[in-house]
Order: sequence, then C-alpha cells, then structure tokens
Amino acid sequence: MSGAAPVLPTHAVRSFLAFDYGLKRVGVATGNTVLGTAQPLKTLREMGEARFDAITQLIGQWQPDALVVGVPFHPDGAAHENTRRAQRFARQLQGRTGLPVHEVDERYSTVQARADGAQDLDAAAAAVILQQFLDQQA
Repeated sequence: MSGAAPVLPTHAVRSFLAFDYGLKRVGVATGNTVLGTAQPLKTLREMGEARFDAITQLIGQWQPDALVVGVPFHPDGAAHENTRRAQRFARQLQGRTGLPVHEVDERYSTVQARADGAQDLDAAAAAVILQQFLDQQA
C-alpha cells in the first residue's frame, strides 16, 4: 500500500443553498452539480439574528459546499441601495458560515418566478438565481 492520496473525480459533486435577499423576506433554494437544477426550498420571514439562526439551521440540514446570493441591479446594470444591502448580506453569510459565497446578478428573477406560476415567489426567485449560477458552471 502506498501512502498516496486517493484520486478524486475532477467533477466533484457540489451542493448549494441560494438566497433571494429582501428586507422582509429571504427566499431559499437548493441545488447541486449532479442534477444541475435548482429547487425552491422555503421563504424565511425571520428578522435580525433569528434570520441568521434559521439560515444556520438550513446549512446544518443541507450541508452545502457554497452559498449563492442574488444581487439586484437596475436594468442598465447600475447599482442601487438594494444592491449594497444584498452584497452586505453576502459578506455577513461568508463571515458567519465560513462558506464560499457567490454573488449572481438577479435582475428579473422574481419576474421569471412569477411567469413560471410560482406559489412561493421568494423561494422560486432563489431557485431562478441558483439555476443561473448552475448553468454558468456547466
């Protein structure tokens, strides 16, 4: 037996939780690189520390390799106040969890979720955001 490390597949399975950040609600979705699809999970309505407690519970349950946060921009690509809020949320997630956090331009994610007939609009928007991210990884 040699002491060589096992060879890992070049395309290791990666799982993600994605967030559609809002001041009052945060939509959450899950997905992975095996299926390459995102599924709405739930909408968090907790505020402040309770919100991060709920996120910590989801991370414990789903064990993602990384997190994805939708960051809104104006249609012309310009940043606005909600852009900065979502980016701050992404930094807080990274600091609190130690997981990598990827930011995705989430323009029109809610519009897409509504067009798809979503019942839980925020969670569906998070799934749209995560699907964009997964599609970019393929």
